[in-house]
Amino acid sequence: MPEGNSTATDRSALGLRDIVEEFLYHEASLLDAWRLDEWLALFTTDGRYLVPTTDLPDGDPKKDLVFIDDDMVRLRARVERLKSRHGHREYPSSRTRHFISNARINVEETGIVVSSSFLIYRFRMGESSPYVGFYEHRLKRVDGELKIDQKKAVLDLEALSDHGAVSIIL
Repeated sequence: MPEGNSTATDRSALGLRDIVEEFLYHEASLLDAWRLDEWLALFTTDGRYLVPTTDLPDGDPKKDLVFIDDDMVRLRARVERLKSRHGHREYPSSRTRHFISNARINVEETGIVVSSSFLIYRFRMGESSPYVGFYEHRLKRVDGELKIDQKKAVLDLEALSDHGAVSIIL
């Protein structure tokens, strides 16, 4: 858009887009570098991480089966397990590469809702597995910084038969 036609609202929206996209890229880089404690610090104190089943992507974790429904207590335990030898599905750790695109940002009273597409390649023990889907991040500002209030990763896969399980953090 030519600069002369830009409004203050347009510039503000573009600034927010830059901030949100950089946040998503930073989160992805932490996961790819297996810096899980730093990734966990991106969450609010009551944050949530959700991965619904492939056959019920809109499932309600209160009444439907989901792959992952972690509050902060379970999420901390997941991170500790993944960092230890006891997380046998991820010891040694997988190598991953997260690609994020098509971010759509909606500012609501309760925070910022971001939907985006993802492609994650997982490499482990001579095999590679792609995970494809979309994220819904619910972000809040806490002390001037963006934090994840909820992260939902919806897989487009019809089944996890080739993958076996979701042992990485999507």
